[in-house]
Amino acid sequence: MAKSTLAVLEALRTTAHRLQTEAPYQWGHMGSCNCGHLAQTITHLTKAEIHARALQRYGDWEQQLIDYCPTSGRPFDETIDEMLALGFTRTDLTHLERLSDPVIRAAIPFERRNALRHNQRDDVVLYLRTWAALLETEWAATQSLPALLAEPAFIAAY
Repeated sequence: MAKSTLAVLEALRTTAHRLQTEAPYQWGHMGSCNCGHLAQTITHLTKAEIHARALQRYGDWEQQLIDYCPTSGRPFDETIDEMLALGFTRTDLTHLERLSDPVIRAAIPFERRNALRHNQRDDVVLYLRTWAALLETEWAATQSLPALLAEPAFIAAY
């Protein structure tokens, strides 16, 4: 699963918020589908720019991720490079396109999990937010707080 970093958390939450509030969604469009929206957030490219890059080679996101080559110099591979550099994996992105990661799905209530559809905006938002919550819990567990005194000094003085 993606790295538990603040940058990854921000990308997931920003994408979910944008999808829920304003952004046009079209699952069959490489720039405005599930991965396309995350790519927009990370790369700051428009949906049209992402789609144009994708059309330089055949296949949907899954096929493009299989054919990905970090040294190809192809514009769409550069888009994927940015996503991977932030902390996502190719497997993460493949799962995102189909809302299929078993760990993320398991964290969604049963009734909702079984009704998830990969091409429905609200389901994508739920998946992204659930994913972010899981990573946030993991991230928080790695953070250490400063040690506190067993007894505050002002109480000890009495």
